[in-house]
Amino acid sequence: MTAPAVHRLARSLETGQLPAYLYDLDALRDNARAVRAALPERVELYYAAKANPEPEILTALGDHVDGYEVSSGGELAHVARAVPGRPLAFSGPGKTSAEIESALRLGVARFHVESAHELTRLAALAARTGARAGVLLRFNLAVDGGLLRDSALAMGGRPAPFGIDPSEADAVLRTLTDGSCPGLEFLGVHAHLASGLDAPRQLAVAASVVRWSAALADRHGVPLREVNIGGGMSVDYARPENAFDWEAYGEGLARIADEHPGPLLRVEPGRALTVYCGWYATEVLDVKHSHGEDFAVVLGGTHHLRTPATKGHDQPCAVLPVDDWPHPWPRPPAVPGPVTLVGQLCTPKDLLARAVPVTDGLRPGDRVLFAMAGAYAWNISHHDFLMHPRPGFHFLGAPVRGEPSPAPAGTDASPVPPATRPVDAP
Repeated sequence: MTAPAVHRLARSLETGQLPAYLYDLDALRDNARAVRAALPERVELYYAAKANPEPEILTALGDHVDGYEVSSGGELAHVARAVPGRPLAFSGPGKTSAEIESALRLGVARFHVESAHELTRLAALAARTGARAGVLLRFNLAVDGGLLRDSALAMGGRPAPFGIDPSEADAVLRTLTDGSCPGLEFLGVHAHLASGLDAPRQLAVAASVVRWSAALADRHGVPLREVNIGGGMSVDYARPENAFDWEAYGEGLARIADEHPGPLLRVEPGRALTVYCGWYATEVLDVKHSHGEDFAVVLGGTHHLRTPATKGHDQPCAVLPVDDWPHPWPRPPAVPGPVTLVGQLCTPKDLLARAVPVTDGLRPGDRVLFAMAGAYAWNISHHDFLMHPRPGFHFLGAPVRGEPSPAPAGTDASPVPPATRPVDAP
């Protein structure tokens, strides 16, 4: 799944330019285009910016998504600057009043409201600013059949800080529609319940959410314009070829839309859009034998690529042998696999991939290219632990809408200081 251009770039970087994130924006656009083509016309596609908020990523997706979902004031400001004028949905269980007011002033199209108290605050702030806001009430819905039991990350169907309890649904909807919130408009329901579901389970959850939402609106005699069924499409790090079945998912959503012709449906994938377009390139520093096992220490580690530590998996990787050895001391001999790849941090948790089967061996100076690093990688990592240098960033494929302007270094909306963000175009 590695593009030849990415291999060439990984080999061409000098040691001082490593570690580095490499992104193939053409591959990203191709994937987003295919996802959009698989979805019915009555299903909107929003990108969950939390998965990867790099400005180049946001810009490359611009022609293929209907909008962006943001979950903080920092994300809101950052995305609004990177892709100005695009529809935004503001999510999150802990919105501050300052963030809400900022979103109102920016004209955010819809708010995913997570509690009765948040609805009250939003109504008061809308009245104070003279703004109007569309509201999707987020509910923590239970679904039948154990559909969420084996999900990678469950956010609904059980006690959780996310969304409104279904027992409060009628009271909260009455508050929103009885005229006491004149600046707010009820658009529909949001229910992102879990991550890591395959297409059949996603469809079963979606059908349950839409049925429940339609029944709620019918009880109150109000139109149901939108139902947001969230994201969470499965990504298999152990078997990268086992991709989410977007074709089957789109066909299933078409059936749900036909059964419920009123509301527009919306999905908000993040990881499933970007994960396959990013790689983390690094270099082997040392190889050692310890109590019957072999370890390779690489530049960087989980302070740059936290995904394997967070999810408890082995990050898919490829070894790129390097024959040149520029140092005056002898090069240690190659160690055949299996080899466990670890980073520079002084903690046993700095683990990237276990027992990698390196047939031809691994030597200091060889390159390692970790795949599936396009989502929840750099942006969720503990960058400053041990104060190692930050990685470089390289982007293959010129952005469709022109070069985005990165935020000034040191601002909350700038995930990486501009000086550490070289952009490579073919």
